Amino acid sequence: MENVFILIAEDDADDRFLLQSAFEENGFKDKLHFVENGVELMDYLRNHSIKDEVKMPRFILLDLNMPKKDGREVLKEIKQDGLLKNIPVIIFSTTNNEQEMRRCYELGANSYITKPNSFESLIKTVAAIRSYWTHTTGVLS
Repeated sequence: MENVFILIAEDDADDRFLLQSAFEENGFKDKLHFVENGVELMDYLRNHSIKDEVKMPRFILLDLNMPKKDGREVLKEIKQDGLLKNIPVIIFSTTNNEQEMRRCYELGANSYITKPNSFESLIKTVAAIRSYWTHTTGVLS
């Protein structure tokens, strides 16, 4: 099983813990890097990924409602940046309304997933996301 690098922007400490646990429960040994807001996410991408393509995340799990710079702003910045725009961005949010989803897709989101409300569902969701974005889509161009 291939280990991949996944960048996760999530401001809630409990949600970060649950995501880490869900990856572990699935037996994934992926390198997960967590940032707590949009400013940290963009700093990380600009300071690490660009210099070394090996450190480009396979995909980004992006919460929408974060302090300093929210997920919508970050999504727009990533998709307008020539060096970053090919990184798949999966919106992972408690916000579950059609208008918000449409807005995120218009900004360039590759997928929009509503956070599950149980740990068992989270384990299944993490497995599905990882499987799709590491196997189905193959290597990033």
